[in-house]
Amino acid sequence: MGVWGALIEIPDKNGFPATLGYVVWTLTMIPTAILALGINKWKLEYDKRSILLGCLVGFLGAIGQLVLFLTLKIAPAYLVFPLISLTPVVTILLAIIFLKEKTGRLGWIGIVVAIIAILLLSYQPPGNKNVSGYLWLLVASVPLFAWGVQGYVIRFANETMKAESIFFYMMISSVLLIPVALFMTDFSQPIYWGFKGPYLAGLIQVLNAFGALCLVYAFRYGKAIIVAPMATALGPVLTVIISLAIYAVIPHPIIITGMLFAILSAFLMGVEETK
Repeated sequence: MGVWGALIEIPDKNGFPATLGYVVWTLTMIPTAILALGINKWKLEYDKRSILLGCLVGFLGAIGQLVLFLTLKIAPAYLVFPLISLTPVVTILLAIIFLKEKTGRLGWIGIVVAIIAILLLSYQPPGNKNVSGYLWLLVASVPLFAWGVQGYVIRFANETMKAESIFFYMMISSVLLIPVALFMTDFSQPIYWGFKGPYLAGLIQVLNAFGALCLVYAFRYGKAIIVAPMATALGPVLTVIISLAIYAVIPHPIIITGMLFAILSAFLMGVEETK
């Protein structure tokens, strides 16, 4: 997921719109869902509750994806992904409130550090050419909360249904939003159809599809307050390092501090819940 986060901007910057990148992502979800069903011996739960929970997980993930692509048009990945790495805050708080899971002192310190990270990441130094204004922060909060709630729903759904069924309905709901992605696409602009367009997007999005499947399995076997921070503790590190190498820039020290605080927050929550 960390490598995926750093590379998903490349097709868009080569002329293949991010909205079409979403379509490619949904197509990579299909064989991954088939693989998951095969693992479960082709057994699919189709009661109303399972369908509702599975589709809710999928819609939350898909909406986060669509908005993420828009966010990366106005802000670079090395800024966006440290902020999105704070999704465990949402998942953990929901798990504590509704699933009665418990966290300790380090977990609460991690949540406080996350809030500080958001404030630091919102700093805009004078003359910043990579991003301007605070719109990116508002837009990036949509996948942050969507994926945070998604993590909670995945954990909740895993109590009554198989992970493979959850992922299958994730795929279905993602496919249902393809018309929205196509509607958002400006087809009046030239679209690049070479290797660095849909084909490279497909290779990159496979990482996301496989990562999402592994995440569902992780929530199947572990508590939300453990899986959520651990699943996002190392991914953003790779994203930031690779993205900074691609952009060949060094952010303002305050923003770097915000990135480190975001990663530290996820790490603290992960360490606390694995004690």
